[in-house]
Amino acid sequence: MKLKLASPDSTLFSSSIQITGSKSETNRCLLLQALYPNISIENVSNSDDAQVMQKGLQVSTGTVDIHHAGTAMRFLTSFFASSEGKEVTLTGSKRMTERPIKVLVEALRQLGADIVYEQNEGYPPLKIKGKKLTERSVSLPADISSQYISSLLLTAPSLQNGLELELVGKITSVPYIKMTLALLEQIGVVSTFDGNRISVAPRTIVNDANLVVESDWSSASYFYSIVALCEIGTRITLSEYKKDSLQGDSILSKIYSDFGVHTVFDQHKITLIKAEDPKLNTVGYDLSNAPDTAQTIAVTCFGLGMGCELTGLHTLKIKETDRLEALFVELTKLGAPISVTEKALTLKPSNTIESDVAIDTYNDHRMAMAFAPLALKTNLIINDAEVVSKSYPDFWNDLRTLRFQVSEL
Repeated sequence: MKLKLASPDSTLFSSSIQITGSKSETNRCLLLQALYPNISIENVSNSDDAQVMQKGLQVSTGTVDIHHAGTAMRFLTSFFASSEGKEVTLTGSKRMTERPIKVLVEALRQLGADIVYEQNEGYPPLKIKGKKLTERSVSLPADISSQYISSLLLTAPSLQNGLELELVGKITSVPYIKMTLALLEQIGVVSTFDGNRISVAPRTIVNDANLVVESDWSSASYFYSIVALCEIGTRITLSEYKKDSLQGDSILSKIYSDFGVHTVFDQHKITLIKAEDPKLNTVGYDLSNAPDTAQTIAVTCFGLGMGCELTGLHTLKIKETDRLEALFVELTKLGAPISVTEKALTLKPSNTIESDVAIDTYNDHRMAMAFAPLALKTNLIINDAEVVSKSYPDFWNDLRTLRFQVSEL
């Protein structure tokens, strides 16, 4: 599906939108529910990723195809490896077979797991024979995707002796690790996180628990971008959100204050208000704890004529696409003076935006949604726009409620 986007008649909004539950939290809760069926979950994400996770958790034998869902690939690898009697082949899209998983497989093998690469060493598909894992101690690099770490932590309480995890080096995406441990705490699992060591105690049975998934802060980022690019006085209210969020991307409320967007918390809602024009010509952020916000922030800066220096982006190379290279290609099409390295992005201030450019999305939901707010500044075409269903199926309809002109080509 190819969509043409154009700006609303007015860029002064006052609207409310309900955002689907966080897929990051949802997939963690779904795995815990599979281990402890007396757990209930509210506000489950309606994303593709959550749906393939749900389906995968119900399989005992045969092939599990998780398509583009990287979180499901990492989480299900540990789940199946530690589920005695299950025997599956875990696979996904062509891009998924190019995304490394060796660090996680090696860690699980240290615990006694039976996992074999069916094609290329270090990459899916994986042949997994579930067994009782009795080893307790494991170590792995700390600067990898936090999903590898969370994958081990989520299954840890179901292991016979729990888990003692040593992280070697500087830890990446600490908020996502803390999110996982906080969810374990909510169901009564005892854990400690001291320096570079995480310990999770075994737990055979947990008390009845109801886990309420917060709405997705990554999805909120696109509305932060829209408000930043709109007139002063614009207000968009989003729900369900909380000030003490477990999600690392909640840092958006602080970051977007640099773009004149103020965040008001009221019970389970946030209201984004364009209160002033940006005062800075160039901004700089270390996004190692919130890398999924990088695309949105870079596009916001470009739309505002600002520059930015974004660092801590090394994990973007192994996402749905090489997001740094994709940003470079697509922003260059629009006339942006941009450069990227293996882990950073530099954008210089500019005031020229090309019109009617077709943005390629690279099977990456965040490419489609991060660029969409630029329709406030220039007409855009979004190729393969249906990719948003990976995390936010309602995205284009929600733009229509804001009176964006969204039409199929």
